[in-house]
Amino acid sequence: QVQLVESGGGSVRAGGSLRLSCAVSGNTAGLYKMAWFRQAPGKQREWVATTSGMIYYADSVRGRFTISEDNSENTLFLQMNRLRPEDSAHYYCAWGRRHTGAVDRASSYSDWGQGTQVTVSS
Repeated sequence: QVQLVESGGGSVRAGGSLRLSCAVSGNTAGLYKMAWFRQAPGKQREWVATTSGMIYYADSVRGRFTISEDNSENTLFLQMNRLRPEDSAHYYCAWGRRHTGAVDRASSYSDWGQGTQVTVSS
């Protein structure tokens, strides 16, 4: 099992930036993928980005968000720039074995963090 702990959320004005972190521990041996998802009140969980050897972004965040890993610190990051009110949501990091489903599907990930809240005001 893999443990994930997110941090870095907060409240910012539109156009601002935040950097989310996800500390990873547990059994991560072998090929894996990691992702960020988000969920706003009353909406379905939405995929944001994945790193899995290659990097993938949802159209809504491409060019504004950057996903990265620091393997020496076992940490996943999401740098969010030019934030918009519609980016407001609870953000979750997720971990899964590589080649176990589409990178943009929540069902492809076996372990999830508790999330961190991002609020963007206009």
